[in-house]
Amino acid sequence: MTTLFFMLSPVCSFFGTGNHPGQLSGICITIMITAALVCFVVGEITSNYSQVDKLWSLMPVIYSLIALIYSPNPRLLIMCILVTTWGIRLSYNLHRKGGYNIVPWKGEEDYRWKIMRQQPLLKGRIRFGMFNLFFISFYQHMVIFLFCSPLLLAAKYRDQGLTPFDILIAFLILVFLVIETIADNQQFRFQKLKKQNKPSGGLFAESLKKGFLSEGLWRFVRHPNFVSEQAIWICFYFFGVAASGKWINWTLAGPALLVLLFMGSTALTENISSKKYPGYEAYRNNVPKFFLRLFSSHKQ
Repeated sequence: MTTLFFMLSPVCSFFGTGNHPGQLSGICITIMITAALVCFVVGEITSNYSQVDKLWSLMPVIYSLIALIYSPNPRLLIMCILVTTWGIRLSYNLHRKGGYNIVPWKGEEDYRWKIMRQQPLLKGRIRFGMFNLFFISFYQHMVIFLFCSPLLLAAKYRDQGLTPFDILIAFLILVFLVIETIADNQQFRFQKLKKQNKPSGGLFAESLKKGFLSEGLWRFVRHPNFVSEQAIWICFYFFGVAASGKWINWTLAGPALLVLLFMGSTALTENISSKKYPGYEAYRNNVPKFFLRLFSSHKQ
């Protein structure tokens, strides 16, 4: 915990203390550390390590509401509305996949944690417990806090009025929210058809034969939902730019760490799929991971 405070001390000093929007950073960091500790303890007690997954869509909403209450201004209102919309959508998507339960610490665990527990370096309760403490709980919560940190800049520079740039940012975030919703809906329908184990025909017929989704948005890039999620928070960073007038500022750490997190998560997911589905390697070779390949055909 001391190390975490040391890492985030520039954030606190940047905002100052006293009756000033700077207190907002201290409040948010306290909430982040508390949430991380709860996730760690609950994960260790229940052996369900998807506790952060349950809060992933909720923590940004909490941060944005606190920021808006603490330092109300038009920019923060727009940011709060966008984050809340994002959070509702993502929470619903996790709910329909069984991620939530009436008992808060239950619900479906992400299948990748089970695979990670089998890795030689992480085998054993103590080793995985350390992984749970430092990576699953604290690191992931820190990433969430950091990609939400433009809220702090919008609070600090609350007297800076809205600009056309803010409207453009909001529009782009809404576009990526729509794309992510379409991608998640396609994935959900595919998985539902796959579980029914009926003869393939009609919707996602080719994908059902292969065992993995390669149609719809997934025929253009391998992870349209991941692309959109990263793009949303990269765009969100520019609200801090609009507020502060600084194109490069410390909140850039948030989207940068989020992209790195997705790169690692995507690599793990694809390695699992390659071992599970014979045709996935060909799909992997012919369809780009994140960015559209212009002026090229996709052979699957």
